[in-house]
Amino acid sequence: MSYQTLLSATRGGIATVTLNRPAARNALDTTMTDELGALFTALRRDAEVRVVVLTGAAGDFCSGGDVQQMAQNRPRTHEQRRAGMLRYRELAQAILAFDRPLIAALDGVAYGAGFSLALMADIVLVSDRVRLAMVFQRIGLVPDLGALYTLPRVVGLQRAKELIFSAREIGAAEALRIGLALEALSAEALLPRALEIAASFVGTSAVAMSLSKQALQASLQSDLATMLELEASGQAIASGSEYTRESVRRFAAKEPPQFRWPVAAEAPLSASSTDYGS
Repeated sequence: MSYQTLLSATRGGIATVTLNRPAARNALDTTMTDELGALFTALRRDAEVRVVVLTGAAGDFCSGGDVQQMAQNRPRTHEQRRAGMLRYRELAQAILAFDRPLIAALDGVAYGAGFSLALMADIVLVSDRVRLAMVFQRIGLVPDLGALYTLPRVVGLQRAKELIFSAREIGAAEALRIGLALEALSAEALLPRALEIAASFVGTSAVAMSLSKQALQASLQSDLATMLELEASGQAIASGSEYTRESVRRFAAKEPPQFRWPVAAEAPLSASSTDYGS
């Protein structure tokens, strides 16, 4: 299927999705919102897809909601504006329902809804020139696209409040320090590193990965007894897989494992490095 605002390609179990409105710094308009939701729904149904890498075209991730499109809309009632937000709710639900790893590779700006979009990824990699901001307060809006749910879970409640209330910009080093990003690399190394990690995930157990992700997403709303039950049920399913049998055989035979986390060839930026974005 072709898209107006996205580039999508799947190879070797890795789906690479690129936000592709470079003239608008990949801002989310209604077309991109609808297409992205439809694409993630399709990817979830495709058993050949083992991992998704999400990035943006032309040196930016996503500048947020399309303010130009907002300005062109005629005045609407409260009910009409709320109905319009159903697009974002459906997009957030489609992405959060994706039960395999999602890696976001952020370069340039990740503002507003673009920041919110990145928060739904399992692993976030950033370039050393990234700029992130919860800009909603600057134009009198409330965070959307799931950020009121995801941001406190990533950075803690007090830090989430500070980022939302201040609407300030942060850079790569601070993103690492507060747990928003796993690694920061040069812009040239960013996508290759994301694809390297994605390729390693293709070598994992699809069953164990899916069960682990779904359980982790439930963990912050669950109690200990529920999580212990999920562990027991999940382990019973995963341990009976051909993948586990082969992994045990390889271990006993002292053969290389099926999965190994790839160590970064380029030294990632340290969280203690000077942060020019804050």
